[in-house]
Amino acid sequence: MHFPDAYQPRRTSLAVDIDGVIVGGHAPVVVQSMTNTDTADVQATTAQIIELADAGSELVRITVNDNNAAAAVAKIRDALDQKNYSTPLIGDFHFNGHKLLNDHPECAAALAKYRINPGNVGRGAKRDSQFATMIEHAVKNNKAVRIGVNWGSMDQALLARLMDENAQLDEPHDAHNVMLETVIRSAIDSAKAAEALGLHKNKIILSCKMSVVKDLVTVYRSLAERSYYALHLGLTEAGIGSKGIVASTAALSMLLHDGIGDTIRVSLTPEPGASRDKEVIVAQEILQTMGLRSFVPLVTACPGCGRTTSDFFQHLASQIQDYLRSQMPVWKNSYQGVENMSVAVMGCVVNGPGESKHANIGISLPGSGEIPVAPVYEDGKKTVTLKGDNIANEFKSIIDQYIVRTYATKNA
Repeated sequence: MHFPDAYQPRRTSLAVDIDGVIVGGHAPVVVQSMTNTDTADVQATTAQIIELADAGSELVRITVNDNNAAAAVAKIRDALDQKNYSTPLIGDFHFNGHKLLNDHPECAAALAKYRINPGNVGRGAKRDSQFATMIEHAVKNNKAVRIGVNWGSMDQALLARLMDENAQLDEPHDAHNVMLETVIRSAIDSAKAAEALGLHKNKIILSCKMSVVKDLVTVYRSLAERSYYALHLGLTEAGIGSKGIVASTAALSMLLHDGIGDTIRVSLTPEPGASRDKEVIVAQEILQTMGLRSFVPLVTACPGCGRTTSDFFQHLASQIQDYLRSQMPVWKNSYQGVENMSVAVMGCVVNGPGESKHANIGISLPGSGEIPVAPVYEDGKKTVTLKGDNIANEFKSIIDQYIVRTYATKNA
């Protein structure tokens, strides 16, 4: 008799302490995001960081691209501290990071982690010295460093050498595979160079973001086999709307199922005028549906069919999901484990009672032609039957009462 294999355990990596947020080791996978405000605008950037933190982002990356941005970083940190937000900030440096860290020591001290793309810190002889300058600031300030490599910033000299070596083989590899190998080697070699400059290995996180799902999975599986560093996952330039969500979910889920990944970002292009927090919510939902973390009670709801010609259950499912997410900032401070609660909102008698019984709390609405009553189940047992025009509010009240009765009060 054959039984399914057990769920893949997490890959063992070095734990990195980023101002109290642990990435890697045996810590849960960390969610992070990035602002899109002008960092020099202290008020706007602080407000967006708070928005992302409230949504659940545990690390937030900000652009540090010029003197005005660098001068604003410490002010942003102070503004967050005054509002009791301890969310660690990651400085995103390209091209001139060495100079900005030299000229703005308060920026170097205020950031919790530096994001360095070795291929974008200089060319030729300057590359090594400018990379070294940034690492030296990290060592001096006891900061973590994320070393990131992608198509546009791989080590060009290494690429040329590997291409030459590949051409000499009796059966050369595809040029695309040589480029993937170059990305991997660029990251690992840069990490080793940082260690040689005095940066401790448990201060290093590696990232090799790709924009194609298959490439991302290939690169990270190889990176995980060949290094012990903590890994940041993300599909770069994922896109807008459902395309970005689907592509990111496909890539990250495969790697997370393999036990690969210590921190993730879902790089969605926000809809015009929309909140930036969508990428945080999607990242949380990926981790929660994978069974890796719990952030908010999730609603199980049927897709609807010819038995559910009324759209009432759809509206109710949406209302309940929004209600659960909006209440979590209050609940999480009062009720231990409420984020693990399961809720079902079902639309007819076929699967409704069964799914409702399997949830912690569920409601089975009547389908077309069925008796217009909605039984509610708590931990598998029917407790009440709702009917009338106030079902939504009554069900919310039942959820509130269930939480108070079921989840231990924190600090009780």
